[in-house]
Amino acid sequence: MKEEFKVNGEDLLKKVKELIHEGNIRKLIIKDEDDKVIVEIPLTYGAIGALVAPVLAVVGALAALLTRCTIVVEKK
Repeated sequence: MKEEFKVNGEDLLKKVKELIHEGNIRKLIIKDEDDKVIVEIPLTYGAIGALVAPVLAVVGALAALLTRCTIVVEKK
């Protein structure tokens, strides 16, 4: 199952945190305005704490660079 969310760069980190908190995410894909994949991050079921911190660091850096983007979430 896939879901897509269009967000502004400033809301990217907040939305990713929400999605990770919901759980059952297998893969997180962030695309730019031109629908090009910027980053594709596999997430294991139940990944928390120290395992998620590097993911959030990458997403935070991307948020500063992107004005509009799409988050594609593959769920279990």
